[in-house]
Amino acid sequence: MRNPNFSIMSEPVKTGTPAPEPKKSNNKKYAIIIAILSVIIIIQFVSGYLNKQERDQLKIDKSSTEEQLATTMNRLDEISTELDQRIAEIQRLGGDVSELTKAKEEIETELKRTRRANGQVIKELKDRVEGYELLLKNKDEEIDRLKNVNKELLTENTTLKTEKNQLGDSINRLAQKREELASKVAIASQLKAENIRIVAVNDKGRERESPFRSRQVGTIKVDFNLAENNVAPIEGKKIMIRIIDQNGQVLFDVARGSGTFIYNSKEEFYTASQEILFDNTRQKLSYLYDKGSDYAAGTYTLEVYCDDYKMGSGQFTVR
Repeated sequence: MRNPNFSIMSEPVKTGTPAPEPKKSNNKKYAIIIAILSVIIIIQFVSGYLNKQERDQLKIDKSSTEEQLATTMNRLDEISTELDQRIAEIQRLGGDVSELTKAKEEIETELKRTRRANGQVIKELKDRVEGYELLLKNKDEEIDRLKNVNKELLTENTTLKTEKNQLGDSINRLAQKREELASKVAIASQLKAENIRIVAVNDKGRERESPFRSRQVGTIKVDFNLAENNVAPIEGKKIMIRIIDQNGQVLFDVARGSGTFIYNSKEEFYTASQEILFDNTRQKLSYLYDKGSDYAAGTYTLEVYCDDYKMGSGQFTVR
């Protein structure tokens, strides 16, 4: 027969075996907590690292952006200066600078804007810089073309000037020859007085040859022929005679038909004159001049004039 007390006493032995289980549960909780904390720390570390990398990259990007902006703005400054040079050169060559002027104004506007810009603005500025550089390249080609055109024009102009000078020289030579010819014709067309005869006519109409006695001189008569001249035109002429005494004074009396004319750009007196029609027939002219007083003794000179030249001369003497 089983002892009931033994069975009762043996029960506690079975129930006391799982007693350490609460300790294992606590260790597991600690492990989980540690793992979670580790994950959080790792996440924070990675996040901090990534944030630092991003900040560093932003700094790099910002520095790169500022550098690119500075480079672009400096290039715009250079292009602005180059545009000034191209504008001056094309204006000198006579070309159109409206396109360059417009580009210059656009660049000045860009340069006045803030020098802080993002990547998109810098990209736009770079695109514009490329456009302006292409414009400068095209204008350099245009400048070369204009230089060639101006060189050709200069050559043509020089040739034309040379031809003009040569033509001018030819014209001047022709004009000089024409003047010389005209002068020769004018000289050749001058009338000549030939067979000049001077006599004294007294009150009875008797003529005496020089020398004359003073009391025998009443009226002086002058005869001469107009020499043949095929060059002289048939036209009206005024033929004048001058009687000059031994003192160089012209016998002059307006009441007796005397007057003045121009000879060698100077006004001179004449003693008597006639209006005739020269017809190249060797026509004969006669002049009668009554001094109205006695002639002083001496040698007198007779000169015959037409227009502004002398046709001939002669002398007579009064004793």
